[in-house]
Amino acid sequence: MGNSALKAHLETSQKTGVFQLTGKGLQEFPEELQRLTGNLRTMDLSSNKIEMLPAFIGNFQQLKSLSINSNKLASLPNDIGKLKKLETLMLNGNQLRQLPASMGQLKALRTLSLSGNQFREFPGGLGSLRHLDVLDLSKNQIQTVPAEVAELQTIEINLNQNQISALSPEVAHCPRLKVLRLEENCLELPSIPTSILSTSSVSLLSLEGNLFEVKKLRDLEGYDKDPHRTPTGPPQSRWTVRDDSSSAAAQCSVGHPLVLHQWTQGAAPQDAAPQDAAPQDAAPQDAVPQDAAPQDAAPQDAAPQDAAVWIVLGGGQFSYMERFTATKKKFA
Repeated sequence: MGNSALKAHLETSQKTGVFQLTGKGLQEFPEELQRLTGNLRTMDLSSNKIEMLPAFIGNFQQLKSLSINSNKLASLPNDIGKLKKLETLMLNGNQLRQLPASMGQLKALRTLSLSGNQFREFPGGLGSLRHLDVLDLSKNQIQTVPAEVAELQTIEINLNQNQISALSPEVAHCPRLKVLRLEENCLELPSIPTSILSTSSVSLLSLEGNLFEVKKLRDLEGYDKDPHRTPTGPPQSRWTVRDDSSSAAAQCSVGHPLVLHQWTQGAAPQDAAPQDAAPQDAAPQDAVPQDAAPQDAAPQDAAPQDAAVWIVLGGGQFSYMERFTATKKKFA
């Protein structure tokens, strides 16, 4: 890239506080960026060939977002911990194996994305990041989730496509954890801590692509326990488990027998609600009435063998759920 083009980028960034130079084949971090340490808020150097970050990276005191995806970074300098205002750090698709201890000093960090690196161990030292909402460690080579994970304050942890075979029960003690993604790992059913099902704050547990069928979760102790459930009313599971590749499911009202529902060709109607619920004033014509279950409803312990359906445990209004996901439902 010519000096004149870089100069033009620098002049623009001086005014906007945003520097974006992606896919230009850069092999080194541009030293010219030192001119912008006082006002740069966003930096994106993704899709280059940068192998290391300079020590002066810590001088960008106003930086809130740093993206260096798809480069050749094998390590990070300790000076990165000086970025006191950094909220988003995207380092996907590099060659990182560990993080510097100074990462724990990024007190404003909310999103840390390290997908597609070379981590073999769950990175430590992140428990001090009290505002960290999302931690993405997918597509690495991590084999175990250690007890130290309980120190994390994250809302979502993505560990899809690793080599995880051991999951510490301490994960159930993560105080803010709502989403735990463990798809395409090496987990066997006995390695799933029952405390995640019964006592944790996790509300979405994604386990498709491991060494067991997701529907087998129903066999684990704690599956039917919901610490948030009121003591009155009919028994109900806190989880809905899907065990088929259908794209939609209907879920019957609380207290009715389990009903297995299938739309034509296993697909939801085109006008179906995209998220949690169909409009309350217009349920599908073949929906189960709230005051009576249909006579031909499937028994709770047997699904029609020829039906491609969701198995739905529990109740609520009609809803559509993500593919191959065990989703905990909290009922009023």
